[in-house]
Amino acid sequence: MQLEPGVIDFVAEQPKDSPFISTETEKVAINWPHTILLTMTPILAVVGFFTTTPKLATVVIGLFFYYWSGFGITAGYHRLFSHRSYDATWPVRLFLCLGGAAAFQGSAKWWCRNHRAHHRYTDTDKDPYNARKGFMYSHIGWMLQNQNAKNIGFADITDLQQDPMITWQHNYYPAIALIIGVVLPTLIPALLWDDFWGGFYYATMLRIVVVHHATFFVNSLAHWYGEKSFSDLHTAFDSIITAVLTLGEGYHNYHHEFPYDYRNGVKIYHYDPTKWFIKMLSLFGLTFNLKRIPEEEIQKAVIQMKQRQIDYSRTGLNESQQSGGLPIMTREEMQNRVAAGEMLVMLDGLVHDVKNFIHEHPGGRQTLANLIGKDASRLFSGQVADQHNKQHAHSNNARDYLRGMRIAILSQ
Repeated sequence: MQLEPGVIDFVAEQPKDSPFISTETEKVAINWPHTILLTMTPILAVVGFFTTTPKLATVVIGLFFYYWSGFGITAGYHRLFSHRSYDATWPVRLFLCLGGAAAFQGSAKWWCRNHRAHHRYTDTDKDPYNARKGFMYSHIGWMLQNQNAKNIGFADITDLQQDPMITWQHNYYPAIALIIGVVLPTLIPALLWDDFWGGFYYATMLRIVVVHHATFFVNSLAHWYGEKSFSDLHTAFDSIITAVLTLGEGYHNYHHEFPYDYRNGVKIYHYDPTKWFIKMLSLFGLTFNLKRIPEEEIQKAVIQMKQRQIDYSRTGLNESQQSGGLPIMTREEMQNRVAAGEMLVMLDGLVHDVKNFIHEHPGGRQTLANLIGKDASRLFSGQVADQHNKQHAHSNNARDYLRGMRIAILSQ
């Protein structure tokens, strides 16, 4: 497969029998390693809940491993390795690499490759956990089936491939995950205060399940519920509920607009333990170069979003007035005029003459030329991909501009 310059085909690095990625073109197969892990851990956690009462010290150990593996994902895999929103000294990087492995969510290289593709192709078929495929798919379903290498968008992971620590963790991920994520939280309670089963069921299995679904909520709930204060061009929402469930990753609308900010919750009162963790380490010089989006850029996004909301209201009030005076045109009449050389496009039940705009279209003349005589409604709203296999939901400004091209109402 030929890739764009600078884009790394991570699939090529996987062994042919990799449980992570399938190269099958059509067949959707069950990913058995993921399926077994994601079903057995909650079953064992439930068994432990009904059969074992952990000692208080075991609960403390469980909480320690919860935050270690949780921050390994949020502060490590996500904000440090995927987005490079800050830098860290090697002891912190190692701590996060080990904690991330203990979360049993794959190696940092594999996780970050998927996450970068998610940001690059949000809400499209190239998004590994596309929220438009449903809550359960984005939450857990995408991991229960083998990923098709030809369908997932590629992302540049050159920096990760050149990072010795990331490479080491990737190569030895199974061993690291088992030692840090299972052996230690089980044996510490067993050897120090004779609580093997408490360590196994609570500090290990229950902790893995909680961290799993806390992360999964970022892919599902954060794209399903909340407020959109910065943009409505993607499915990401801001929600204090999601933030509490995900160690601060719930201010997702902001994150999708400004992914390079080390914060998710930008206000001082926003619940974002991951932000506090990174900031605290910076006071000791352990993290540095913390990236923050300038306040004026944040406010600009807020104002633009408020303007779009005003535009929505205005559009709803004036839509009938703006289209009510237009003549009626049948589909046959429209096709006859297109055959005669007119550049007409259907959109939301209206006919538009794009002759004076076709050379100005941001996507190029041919993009619009391919739509002459056709219904572009679903393409314009981002519901389907264009000829370049890309999906793009146009802004309200684009809709406002399009109103000047209306010439008729299409008869039903």
